[in-house]
Amino acid sequence: MKKKLLSVLLVAAMTATMFVGCGSSSESSDTASSDAATTEEGAGSAASSDYKIAMITDSGDITDMSFNQTTYEASKAFAEKNGVDFQYYKPTEDSDDARIASFENAVTDGYNVIIVPGYLFAGMIANVAEDYPDVTIIALDCSQGDFDGAGMSELPENVCSFTYQEELAGYMAGYAAVKEGYKKLGFLGGMAVPAVIRYGYGFVQGCDAAAVELGNASDVQVNYVYGGQFYGDDAVTAQMDTWYSNGTEIVFACGGGIFTSACEAATKPGVNGKVIGVDVDQSGTIENAYGVEGLCVTSAMKGLAATVDATLTDLLAGNWSNYAGKIENLGIVSGTDPSLNYVQLPTDTWTMENFTVDDYKALVASLNDGTITVSNSTDAMPKTEITVKEYDNIH
Repeated sequence: MKKKLLSVLLVAAMTATMFVGCGSSSESSDTASSDAATTEEGAGSAASSDYKIAMITDSGDITDMSFNQTTYEASKAFAEKNGVDFQYYKPTEDSDDARIASFENAVTDGYNVIIVPGYLFAGMIANVAEDYPDVTIIALDCSQGDFDGAGMSELPENVCSFTYQEELAGYMAGYAAVKEGYKKLGFLGGMAVPAVIRYGYGFVQGCDAAAVELGNASDVQVNYVYGGQFYGDDAVTAQMDTWYSNGTEIVFACGGGIFTSACEAATKPGVNGKVIGVDVDQSGTIENAYGVEGLCVTSAMKGLAATVDATLTDLLAGNWSNYAGKIENLGIVSGTDPSLNYVQLPTDTWTMENFTVDDYKALVASLNDGTITVSNSTDAMPKTEITVKEYDNIH
């Protein structure tokens, strides 16, 4: 994949997604798997008549305010813009068998482009890809390690996958938070999978670098824990209650719907805590859900919508060979325009005062030219001058 091509497509993609809403959908029952499915009928232009696009959710829903919702909205927006039929499928349970059933139902229904978000789909892809060579599969966040674990050492030509340099997004978020003035921080991960670990270790590295620059490393502490799941519950909320009541000011909640526990604890009477969102700009959805302006200070984002739009654009243009059988690791492609990058902080909803947008742009430039390097290792917690207190997994 050429960076120049992606950058051009990315501008269009990000512009388009600014206007995408959740929308409502009509539910239909799929008797073969009892999947919940939503059909969006396109106009069927000559250029797109060969394609029908389906998206399958992982173990969540399209209202998760994170990975599934963003992928759904981007896929739906592209289909509507290009006159392509679109449908989403929700597996009946969190299992490979259920995801395989959803895939086979989609193919039976005539869908030949399948978009799947998250590492959980590696097993499904390993089971179905070679049996359905005429079906194009676009995976988000499935790494080679995920495929290896599912017994697939090489991707067939009908599959591509995109991973992201989460350590850079995490670094930016941690650096920004400490520069903004926060000294007591927390990292709440979902499951300790590589993408979440990279986010977390990048966050710690960013907090440490900013504190060293400010000369207050001895005053900065990061509490660090994994929830062991991608949703909030009473046990996770209780841990967050303890953190906030003991002085934690802001928590980077990283892992699907687990942010709900951090938000619930942060908004309890007398707490006045803050959170950092993940994957997408969660500031608006979190504010609307909890009724607290400024609750989400920033978000460590991946260019999920841009990836979907760029890849589907190339597919319809006859350029699938750019992606066939490949895993692309996406990160920073511009040191001068952060909006072009596949990992970033949102500037449209910027509220930080001590760490400005200009400061952020300077940080991105340093990351791009190699002045600042961030380790992507998931082997061990990075060495720091700040204090990092690791907790046992909650579940």
